[in-house]
Amino acid sequence: MENLGSLSILLAFLLAAYATLASWIGEWKKRPFLVASGERAVYAVWASLTLASGILVYALMTNDFRLAYVAGHSNRDLPTLYKFAAWWGGQEGSLLFWSWILASYSAVVVFQNRRKHRRILPYVIAMLMGTMTFFTLLTTFIASPFEVLAVGKLITAVPDGNGLNPILQHPAMAIHPPFLYLGYVGFAVPFAFAMASLIKREPGEAWIHTTRRWTLVTWLFQSAGILIGAGWAYEVLGWGGYWGWDPVENASLLPWITGTAFLHSVMMQEKKGMMKVWNMVLISATFLLCIFGTFLTRSGIISSVHSFAQSPIGNWFIGFLALAIALTIYLILDRMDFLRTESRMDSVLSRESSFLFNNLLLLASCFAVLWGTLFPVISEAVTGEKISVDAPFFNRVMVPIGLFLLLLTGMGPLFAWRRTSMESLKRNFMWPGVAALALIVTLVALGMHHAYAAISLGFCLFVAIVIINEFVKGSLALGKRTGQSILPAMVELTHRNTRRYGGYIVHMAIVIMFVGFTGSAFNKDATVEVPMGGSFHLGGYDMRVRELTHGENPNYLWNHAKVDVYVNGKWQVTLEPERRFYNASRQNTSEVSIRRSVREDLYLNFAGMSQDGEKAVIQAYVFPLVSWIWAGAWLLFFGTFVCLVPSKVDRQIARTKLLPAELVEAEPEFEAIPAQTGD
Repeated sequence: MENLGSLSILLAFLLAAYATLASWIGEWKKRPFLVASGERAVYAVWASLTLASGILVYALMTNDFRLAYVAGHSNRDLPTLYKFAAWWGGQEGSLLFWSWILASYSAVVVFQNRRKHRRILPYVIAMLMGTMTFFTLLTTFIASPFEVLAVGKLITAVPDGNGLNPILQHPAMAIHPPFLYLGYVGFAVPFAFAMASLIKREPGEAWIHTTRRWTLVTWLFQSAGILIGAGWAYEVLGWGGYWGWDPVENASLLPWITGTAFLHSVMMQEKKGMMKVWNMVLISATFLLCIFGTFLTRSGIISSVHSFAQSPIGNWFIGFLALAIALTIYLILDRMDFLRTESRMDSVLSRESSFLFNNLLLLASCFAVLWGTLFPVISEAVTGEKISVDAPFFNRVMVPIGLFLLLLTGMGPLFAWRRTSMESLKRNFMWPGVAALALIVTLVALGMHHAYAAISLGFCLFVAIVIINEFVKGSLALGKRTGQSILPAMVELTHRNTRRYGGYIVHMAIVIMFVGFTGSAFNKDATVEVPMGGSFHLGGYDMRVRELTHGENPNYLWNHAKVDVYVNGKWQVTLEPERRFYNASRQNTSEVSIRRSVREDLYLNFAGMSQDGEKAVIQAYVFPLVSWIWAGAWLLFFGTFVCLVPSKVDRQIARTKLLPAELVEAEPEFEAIPAQTGD
């Protein structure tokens, strides 16, 4: 079975290399049969990697401890869900998983474009399969998941495996890595289309129209991966935080930032023919940062709870990154005449300028995170001493940038395209600005002395009023014409321009999440040693340890506490934190217990027993407003889905190209309403 798995990966490597060369040479030499064979090779790569992945998952499920990967990342008593998750729980398996996702994306691209974009598709395939060649090279010759255990020349097996890392044995870890990989890998598609359009000097913005949906879906996956990871960290790691500026966390954030900048600036190219070079740089940087993040996780150059063990595989990533960067720079510089801007910015007081400032701030945040992440590595290389950069550095830099980005989120809709008159500016800014200022003054008067927190909540109110006003104005205008009440009119309005109003929903989600982030300024914590029956106090909560128990099951040993929580003398809830020791991996973990509410979370972590074994060590935290982050995350997912729904206006435009004019005119339900605030 292991031989078939290894052969499948080797075959995928050879097919990927062939698809790269056949597609490139076939288009260059005008040999259609080579192009066609390259497309078919993509499907064969997917089939080969699907077979290899199926064999590895089967080995994990059947406890085939002859394979080193199975012995290192699974064990007999591991629950089935986590045996499946072990596919991506280690270095070798995760690289195979990465390759399989890329193969799946590539097969979908070939199928979707079998009758369109024929001029650039061969080069798109060459770019995707070139990346695939690199990853299958790694899984074939450097980090194979099908290596067997042996004594001398004889294959052997161990009685039981080491088990999956205990902190990965959580339902979120069956979701978080796949979503993050779908984001990382997915950005390869718009990058491939962008490079192919440069190679062929494809006129217009065809590559943008083709890949906008790809980019949005990939951005959604990346967002979901980051937010699910934050939720996992909050519930599993026991320190109470959802984001610690860990290097691997930062590596996932970097392509999300540049991808967000691209989704904003690409509108400038679509509407105004501007920022063509900038968009090429952004989509290229996003893909390269995805590869860089994969490199950070696997190279061992940084220390992180999220990273794999140190490995020489990092040198291969450096080589691939250097080659990809060189090719990208060459193509952009060589095609500068093709990327000339068709129009210029007319005024600083315009929506174009707001997009530009938004991009500059996003890139500033990206550089700050990248610099802080790499500084320990750079300092060690230059001085021989590793100087760590911790959360305070990132907070000092990123909080002001984040606040400016939040403000721009609300200011953008208030500007018109090309130029905004001062009269319009005053009218649009008046009430949101007054409300935000009034809230800041009120909070300070009530005793809130944390300046950033007061400003953040004021900006949140400003942006929320602007977004709500956009929906209300548009809905009232539509309701006057159709006779609908405001709520049905709002749904219809959103359906007529899903991209714009879905974007507003995403912006509102960011506002809600910022409210949650702001609450961290008022966190409280205490660490206490409490015997059974003992009490302690934090914030407005009185807590009493009612019961301490311990036990074991085939997978782990456990210590369990039951803590009764009281507010003003009245019982509210019983929290049950737990401490576990996993037999296979010999590691401790914490199962925290949380009382959630809109106002604040009460968070208890059982850190262990005291030295005399008589007292429980309890870490207690109060986290104001943290539930707003998860509520904002759900709204962000919903808003992105709305953006992906084809709007009625788009369908009307498509129908006008396919139907006679008299048939289109007979369908008044597709009539668009006048745009609001210059959009």
